[in-house]
Amino acid sequence: MSDSVSRETSREVFGSGFAAADRYAQWLTGEGIVRGLLGPREAERVWDRHLLNSALIAPWIPQGARVGDIGSGAGLPGIPVGLARSDVSVTLVEPLLRRVRFLDEVVADLRSLLPNDGYAFEVVRSRAEDLIGQRSFDAVVARAVAPLERLVTWTVPLLSETGCLIAIKGSTASEEVTQAAPALAALKLTATVETTAHGDATTTVVVVRRHP
Repeated sequence: MSDSVSRETSREVFGSGFAAADRYAQWLTGEGIVRGLLGPREAERVWDRHLLNSALIAPWIPQGARVGDIGSGAGLPGIPVGLARSDVSVTLVEPLLRRVRFLDEVVADLRSLLPNDGYAFEVVRSRAEDLIGQRSFDAVVARAVAPLERLVTWTVPLLSETGCLIAIKGSTASEEVTQAAPALAALKLTATVETTAHGDATTTVVVVRRHP
C-alpha cells in the first residue's frame, strides 16, 4: 500500500481526529526526522508503518481507559491511539528530555485541531519503574521498547486490577511469548497474540493480563 493510499484509508480509523493525525504525520516527517526521532527513510511510509500500525491496537483498549504509553519516544503508539479513541486519556511517558520537549510541542499543536470533547493527552518525563505506586493505568501500550520478558516487569505494576499490557511486536510476537513464559508464570500473567487489520495494514500485538 502506498503511503498516499494509507493516508486516505486512515480517515475512517481516526474519524474526527484525522486533521490532528495529518498534522502529527507532518511533525514526524519534519521535526521528527530533524531531531533524530525518526529515520529519513520512514517519511515515505509514515502512515502505514507508524500511524496506522499504532492506531490499530485501539480495539484492545477498554472504553474510557487511562492509557500509559511507556517509552513513548516520538509519541508512538500513544498519540495515534489517543487520536483514534477520543474516549481515552493518554499519558506519554518518556525519560529523555529532548523527546519530552518534542512531545510537549506536538501535543500543544494538536490540541488546536481537536474537538473540545475528549482527546486528553499528558506528557510525563519519567522511566516506567519510577511511576510504580504513583500512577495506575487501565491499559499500558508499548512499541519497540524492550523484549516482552523485561517489558512485563516494568509495566505490570502500573496496571489497574483489571488492566492489560498491549505490546506491538509484529512477527516476533509468538517467539517473545515463548521466551517470556517463565516471567509470565512468575507474575501470574496470561499472554495472547492478536492481529487486527484495516485495508492492507495489519498490526500484531501481545496482550498481557493477570490471571482471573
